[in-house]
Amino acid sequence: MAKVMVVDDAAFMRMMLRTMLTEEGHEVVAEATNGMEAVNAYLSARPDLVTMDITMPELDGVGAVKEIRKHDPNAKIIMCSAMGQKGMVLEAITAGAKDFVVKPFQKDRVIESVNKVLGL
Repeated sequence: MAKVMVVDDAAFMRMMLRTMLTEEGHEVVAEATNGMEAVNAYLSARPDLVTMDITMPELDGVGAVKEIRKHDPNAKIIMCSAMGQKGMVLEAITAGAKDFVVKPFQKDRVIESVNKVLGL
């Protein structure tokens, strides 16, 4: 299965995603609480997939996607957004994100997106 990095400034959101992913057999190899951490953690952990929150301190998810893709144009990133962030989701997709899931997370939708982006 895949090595995944979970990026969200809310600890309970990271924990929820970690649980969903590990129950499906994926390994969470890194976590980050903001976009700057995410870029550094991506470069050291080299995950197969990233779940990326949009609204975070220091560097938002869209900025982090752009930075990560500068280093790895093939990075597989799924955006996680709250309802009503459609403009930011479109900006993230334009920046190179492969898909998005809406909070509150529904496990089947998260896993469907992960499998789609990984090509499983």
